[in-house]
Formats: sequence, structure tokens, C-alpha cells
Amino acid sequence: MRVAIVGPTYPYKGGGAQHTTELAHRLTALGHEVVIESWRAQYPSFLYPGQQTISAPEGEPFPGVRRELDWRRPDGWLRCGRRLRGADLAVLTLLSPVQVPPYLGILAGLRRATEVVALCHNVLPHERKPYDAPLVRALLRRVDRVLAHSEEQAGLARGLAPAPVRVAGLPPHLPSKGESLAAPGGEMLAASKGESLAASGGESLAAASGGVRRRLLFFGMVRPYKGLDLLLRALARVPGVSLTVAGEFWGGLEETRALVAELGLDDRVELRPGYVAADDVPGLFAGADALVLPYRSATASQNAWLGHEHGLPVIATRVGALADHVTDGVDGLLAEPGSVDALTEVIGRFYQDGEPQRLRLGVKAVDPEPHWAAYTAALLSAGA
Repeated sequence: MRVAIVGPTYPYKGGGAQHTTELAHRLTALGHEVVIESWRAQYPSFLYPGQQTISAPEGEPFPGVRRELDWRRPDGWLRCGRRLRGADLAVLTLLSPVQVPPYLGILAGLRRATEVVALCHNVLPHERKPYDAPLVRALLRRVDRVLAHSEEQAGLARGLAPAPVRVAGLPPHLPSKGESLAAPGGEMLAASKGESLAASGGESLAAASGGVRRRLLFFGMVRPYKGLDLLLRALARVPGVSLTVAGEFWGGLEETRALVAELGLDDRVELRPGYVAADDVPGLFAGADALVLPYRSATASQNAWLGHEHGLPVIATRVGALADHVTDGVDGLLAEPGSVDALTEVIGRFYQDGEPQRLRLGVKAVDPEPHWAAYTAALLSAGA
């Protein structure tokens, strides 16, 4: 089958770019002829405040890439659509409603000559604007199939358009030893090749280098839905525990600094704003007892798997796929979302005598192969 994937890849960074790249590798390994139609300029800079591109690839680049799409050039959208008429399947990777106008241009050039699947990382954004739903509705009404990453997201898609919707969980992009990458705002993903970073027997790198540090890690792009403010307020109630916050801030950095000062946490909270280079990621995880995901809401996420792949227990809220990836009391702890009290209680429970070590021993690395097999099968048979 000839498959064209429209989406970001290197030199763009992040989970979306890595997913597109890994998907292309996986489909090629299955014997399909694959090309990535990627971006020369994906978003206006004012819509994406973080660092968009990187100078060195994070993982193995895909060789069959055209980088001609530009958000400023509708003529290029039409040309891309005309090229896709030669494919058996076109996959439009939806990361943001901002991509919809170029995708509509591509579909106009395509003129329904090829089957089209909208691969929705998020059907609608976590923090929505009035134009988001109309834009996504316009796209989903014009495609043949939709692939969503959760039943909740599939429900959103079905409410917007009549196209058939299939569900496949987002497969893991997990770090191989010495080969990691950062997702939007520093959320690390990696190629699913090579050895796990989890030490043998489930012992974490932190354990291997000595004991309980009484330090937690919040890792990734900081946005309101991720609940950092809730975590800071909970931390203020748990004496003797520190926190590292590493990743790009999607606004709100000064407000976060002010909250840290207001709560008297200046000596316990380390803020490391900005893109986290791949070489710095293992050290961040090695210096923590647990990865904390205090999200108010979530869809599909790699982050629980990410913590486990580094050998760390995960403290997470019961939202989206996070609760599916953490076994409460075995390899992490779960709390109800949106509650400072719940986070306070679960952090206190985590630091009971012997609990960090016990949970660390329960951490196991995930095998990505069955997840990817199910995912590619769902993509290729999305209308069945």
C-alpha cells in the first residue's frame, strides 16, 4: 500500500513529530511504501510560544520526507493534495485546529481521489477557543475515517461529524539507553528500539545511585490543564519534600514564580524553564523519587510509561490514559483530579517508610511491540 502521512517530523521536536516518524518506520517495516509530507513552517510563532525545531535529530529520522508545507502558502497546500492523489491512503495528523485550514486546502487538491484518515492526537484542545470546534468539524466532515486515541476522544469526534471512528491507544515511544528525546515543552519520548532505561529487576536509576531523595519531578510543557499549581499547593503541606519542574512554560512562568514565593517554597522548588535537551533527561529522572502527573484533564499520554521506563514510580491523577498506565499501589499511586487535598494525601502516602522503595521495585518497562501492532492495524483498517 502507498501511504502518505501529513504531519511534523524532524527538525520539529516533540511527541507529534516523533509519533509521525515512528509510524512511518513501522508502516515501512510492514512492507508499505510510505512518504511523510511535512512542514517548512508549521505554525505562526505567536501561536506556539516554545521552541519549535531542533538542530539534531531525536531518534532515527525517516528518509522519505518532503518538507514543502508552509502555513503561509495555500498554493502549496493544493499542490500537496494533488501529489496525494497517487497514494492509496492519506493520513492527516491532527495536533491542533490551527492545522485545519492547510488540511482543507490539501483535501481540495486531493478531490477525493484517495482514502483519507484523520489521525487525531486531540480531537479538540484542552484549553479551547470558540473557533476550535467549527474548524475540526469542517475537517472531520471531509475525511473518510477518523482514528482517535481514546473512547472519550472518539465520542468528541462522533459528535462533530458522521465519519466512521476507530479507537487505538497511543502506542509507547520509549527511551532506549542513551537515546532519548523531548516532547513539546520537554516531555520526553523516544524511539522504541534498544534497551530499556529501567534497571534490571525494576530498580530505578535513582535507586542504583543511592536511596530516597525526597525530591519529585514534574516534567513537560507547563500548561494550566497539567495542574502544576495544584501540585505546588499540595507540596506546601508536605514538609521536607522538594520538586524539580523542567520544561517549557506555555505562559504563566512569572505567575508560577509568584506562587512558589507566596507558598514559601523557594528553597524546595527548582524551576528549569525551557526546552530540555535529550542528554539532560536521564539525569533529571535519576535525581527524583517519582514522576508526578497532577493533570486536571488528559487524553492519551506517554508520561506514565516514560517514568516507568526510567525506573520511577508515577504519582498521577485518574484522568485519560494516565490511570490505565499506573497500577495503584504497585508501580505508582493515583489521586482524584483537581484536588489539592488528594495530591497532599497521596504524596504523604508515597513517602511513608519504605514506600518509595517498594513502589520502585514494582516498576516494569513496557513492551511497545503489541501496542504498535494493534495501532497500525487499526489505522490501516480504520473503516472496518
